[in-house]
Amino acid sequence: MAESTSTATSSALRLQGKVAIVTGGASGIGEATAWVFAEEGARMVVIGDIQDELGKEVAASVGRHRCSYVHCDVAEEDEVQRLVESTVKEYGQLDIMFSNAGTASPSMQTVTELDMSQLDRLFAVNVRGMAACVKHAARAMVEGRVRGSIVCTGSVAGSVGSLSRTDYTMSKHAVLGLMRSASMQLAEHGIRVNSVSPNGLVTPLTCKMSGVREEEVREAYRKYARLQGVVLTPKMVADAVLFLVSDESAFVTGLDLKVDGGFTYGGQ
Repeated sequence: MAESTSTATSSALRLQGKVAIVTGGASGIGEATAWVFAEEGARMVVIGDIQDELGKEVAASVGRHRCSYVHCDVAEEDEVQRLVESTVKEYGQLDIMFSNAGTASPSMQTVTELDMSQLDRLFAVNVRGMAACVKHAARAMVEGRVRGSIVCTGSVAGSVGSLSRTDYTMSKHAVLGLMRSASMQLAEHGIRVNSVSPNGLVTPLTCKMSGVREEEVREAYRKYARLQGVVLTPKMVADAVLFLVSDESAFVTGLDLKVDGGFTYGGQ
């Protein structure tokens, strides 16, 4: 479990009174972000995930007075809609949507080896699920006249090509198209839409998909960062998300904030 590291005083809390949804919040980047949001004064952080036991544990650890858990498979639009509508009904409004739920490619397939059924399953979460979260969060914010903030989890894979895992790379390029279009369309309502694109990092999902220990995953990802002496963690990504949803980025929309240690610099 993530631990509290906040040193902010109540007068400096950046999300004071805000209501936020974090999809994929039961582990990894989502869990770290749920903690950061709560510590920065969010009135309620609603975690949406399919990992029920873990999600409930995180909510209890963060504190039931400021964090709750709702089962939500983002690949099912009606579940996303219920998540958003129940949040607004219970807490009055939705200020922040961190659309973070995603999955990795289970194989190293190239274009000539594409398994279309596998591609469809991955796109159901990474693309359709992301679109459903943005759609229903935007509707709630527009209807509630909330100048909210939506952040999507992208990846460095959304900015470069890849020698394998073609379906995953395609899905993360689609996330950027969604974010950029939504940022233009929702600007008239004062709603900001951005994305955060981390480099490879150790999370329960990356360890599970690779089938190796944390240290081995960490070492494998180390070569993908030019910035030496720093190891990317979920908390670092969560802090970048905090910037994007706080008033510190009040005039920032349509931005893909790369947390990649310089990996994508020069398009490489």
